[in-house]
Amino acid sequence: MKEILNELYQHKRLSKQQAKEVLIAIAKENYNEAHLASFLTVFMMRPITVNELAGFREALLELAIKVDLSDYNTIDIVGTGGDGKDTFNISTLTSFVVAGTGQKVAKHGNYSVSSTSGSSDMLESFGYEFTNNEAILKSHLEKANICFLHAPKFHPAMKAVSPVRKALKLKTFFNMLGPLVNPSSPQNQLLGTFNLEVARLYNYILQEEGTNYGIVHALDGYDEISLTGGFKLFTKKGEELITPQDLNQNTLLQSDIYGGDSVEAAAKIFKAILNGEGTVAQNNVVLTNAAFALTIVDDKKSFEDAFEEAKSSLMGGKAKECLNILIRS
Repeated sequence: MKEILNELYQHKRLSKQQAKEVLIAIAKENYNEAHLASFLTVFMMRPITVNELAGFREALLELAIKVDLSDYNTIDIVGTGGDGKDTFNISTLTSFVVAGTGQKVAKHGNYSVSSTSGSSDMLESFGYEFTNNEAILKSHLEKANICFLHAPKFHPAMKAVSPVRKALKLKTFFNMLGPLVNPSSPQNQLLGTFNLEVARLYNYILQEEGTNYGIVHALDGYDEISLTGGFKLFTKKGEELITPQDLNQNTLLQSDIYGGDSVEAAAKIFKAILNGEGTVAQNNVVLTNAAFALTIVDDKKSFEDAFEEAKSSLMGGKAKECLNILIRS
């Protein structure tokens, strides 16, 4: 690691193969915490390259515990985190709304590192038990239309960096990797990124593959469609700028989608929205993200039709039922 760090300190870049080899060595716990912290810090101080991100991703996927959910045409809805906006759990709620429409969701998630509550924090607070048992996950998909893939259960490589990430309490390139390393390789993905540069990196990587994808970045910094302003959307068809007005939605304030200062506060908001007791702003953010997820799975579906489908799932109690079934299963 000392040689690698010396090269990086001289502003050199890693090749895809070098990046892969370093991450495999990290997973084997070949380096001490000081070296690890220094390595992670390099990528906070300068942009990561496509080759570096692709190499890290390849290593994590190679080392991951795989599950085969290919029979279900799943979608993953996940953001990088690290946007520092402290929203409620929009992507997790979106996942349950999409599941309530009948679409199968293989949600990849983790505990929060830089915000109040991640998807794993939320589900654990409801009593959900994490598993990497393929038969159980398939059962969840069949009964609840959704299964949850808690990243540490599938990515032993992340265990080696977990203490350093927790100590730093800052977003690292592992935030960038999370959405790209779903161990079930879903056929459809709606991914959010905390900056535009990462969105473009994702686009370079994913356009080489056969999956349906949408990558979103809100221009005011959110890693999801926030309706607080315009957002960039990248798909196989290209790149576009979309505003709330384009979707017949009002522009929201940051305070409209605040998630509270604790897991308990975030869980209260989560439950209220699923119970049909969310504010108009909270509901519309979730429904807009859900509508885009549904149009990624079926690009012939209009946003308006997908929005109504999502609305029926949320307000008709189907999204809530998916959560209840998942927790009971």
